[in-house]
Amino acid sequence: MAKGGFRGMPGGMNQAAMMKQAQKMQQEMLRMQEEMENKTYSATTGGGMVTATVTGKHEVKDLVINPEAVDPDDVEMLQDMIIAAVNEAMRAADTDAANNMSRMTGGLNLGGLF
Repeated sequence: MAKGGFRGMPGGMNQAAMMKQAQKMQQEMLRMQEEMENKTYSATTGGGMVTATVTGKHEVKDLVINPEAVDPDDVEMLQDMIIAAVNEAMRAADTDAANNMSRMTGGLNLGGLF
């Protein structure tokens, strides 16, 4: 290190400015997280027979089953359609969260930093 210690960041950004920028980004990420948790995502399977709606918190909010999908002789198919609809809605929530994070960080992979 040069005599006299560290004098700042390259490009003229000092430590205080960097901390302020990090705090601003953290506040924006918290706002975005809250917004994402309140959004809902829906997916339909079986040609419209089953629709699942989940929140960004991965909570199932609604499950609609068309009465025509209920076949007592083929309960397994209904179960499969429900699982597929819920999983697809969860994937939509995860994809939206990842896209928002990428937009916020400019495509940087920050790992578990935030």
